Amino acid sequence: MRLTVIIPAYNEDKTISRVLKRVLVNKLVREIIVVNDGSTDGTKTQIAKCKAQNKKIKIINKAKNEGKGTAIRDALKIAKGDTFIIQDADLEYDPNEYPQVLGPIMAGKADVVFGSRFVGNQPHRVLYFWHFVGNKFITLLANTITNLNLTDMETCYKAFTRDVAKKLGLQEKRFGFEPEFTIKTAKMGVRIYEVGISYSGRSYSEGKKINWKDGLWTVWCLFKYSALNIF
Repeated sequence: MRLTVIIPAYNEDKTISRVLKRVLVNKLVREIIVVNDGSTDGTKTQIAKCKAQNKKIKIINKAKNEGKGTAIRDALKIAKGDTFIIQDADLEYDPNEYPQVLGPIMAGKADVVFGSRFVGNQPHRVLYFWHFVGNKFITLLANTITNLNLTDMETCYKAFTRDVAKKLGLQEKRFGFEPEFTIKTAKMGVRIYEVGISYSGRSYSEGKKINWKDGLWTVWCLFKYSALNIF
């Protein structure tokens, strides 16, 4: 396996260096593509320092913020790996769990793996009841549309093969990536697995960025991409 880790980063100078150090420890990693998405803090400087110490790190610097979806799309264009995983730059997700997330792909059982925060016995920071309710609703809606039985559509940890990446044709610029990815992979008929992961969520004072408007856009995207071709 040649694993490429894609890390969209926007104003994450407090955490990006620690994230990169944790990712680099993992022996599965062959390439890391960090997309500095128009950050206005010290993120660009921190990434450059890390790159100077490790040749596995590649950087895409954007002049303005264009969103998570655009960052992932641009990273995939230059990625050399045969397997990909999305890693947020905020330490909410633990890179030490790559082996369990990638396990079904490595075993030849899966083409796509979702890392679920809602299955298994991994530790979770307890925050934001209404986020939990919203996530459950969105995941239920996604399952209704796709006939999947996911427990966590909105998870950051999505791993997938190069063959899947070639067929995605991603369009969404921001957090609409999550529903677009889910709908499109379901339509492909590829083998989708889900594994339990831990989660250390942030508060808004700590830098959390997603909000209720993103939730509404997610619902819109679920219907948008399901309507392009009826199952």
